[in-house]
Amino acid sequence: MRRRLRTAGVAATAVLGLIASATPANAQVGTGPWTAENPSFTVQERGCGQVDGLNFELTCSTGSGDQRAERRYVTYTGGTRQFEGSFRIASMAGSRISLKQTFRDAPTAGPYFMLAVERGGRLYAVHGGDTLGSGATVGTSVRVNTVHQVGSTHKVYINGSLKQTVSSSGGSYYDKFGAYRTASGAGPVKVTWSGIKFWRK
Repeated sequence: MRRRLRTAGVAATAVLGLIASATPANAQVGTGPWTAENPSFTVQERGCGQVDGLNFELTCSTGSGDQRAERRYVTYTGGTRQFEGSFRIASMAGSRISLKQTFRDAPTAGPYFMLAVERGGRLYAVHGGDTLGSGATVGTSVRVNTVHQVGSTHKVYINGSLKQTVSSSGGSYYDKFGAYRTASGAGPVKVTWSGIKFWRK
């Protein structure tokens, strides 16, 4: 009898686990329901860029060339996608470093949104120059969410507050984060990302 009850308990636990895994996931921002994702990625190290897990570093002060240390996630098309992650700058002798990008893959490839930081802690959108936040100083953790409804809007949240909404065309896109020298920027910089999550709906 005891063995039979134990078996029934295991079966019930398994069923509850299946129900829990089918439940829509909660996200920090935006209206749901959301479904959690775990997209694959490739690591990009160019110039003086170095990646070690979720630690990203540009070791040089070069103001030209392709200097990057990033994760590039797989391309998505259509629907609504949310990225979440927190960064903490460990050191920054340079300035104007891109930390998070939403990149267009097709029909025309190129950067669509780039969140960058200046020495001193100002966060801004590279395209247009809008200030999106402040206080991103060395040692401070900052949470970033982007909610991209392909063909409609792209929204940027800093520490849970909506900071920018721009229109989005259709096509294919992908997410990147790490440390990347902008056209007017230079390292060195060290930044650590954490709490990386993705959702779709």
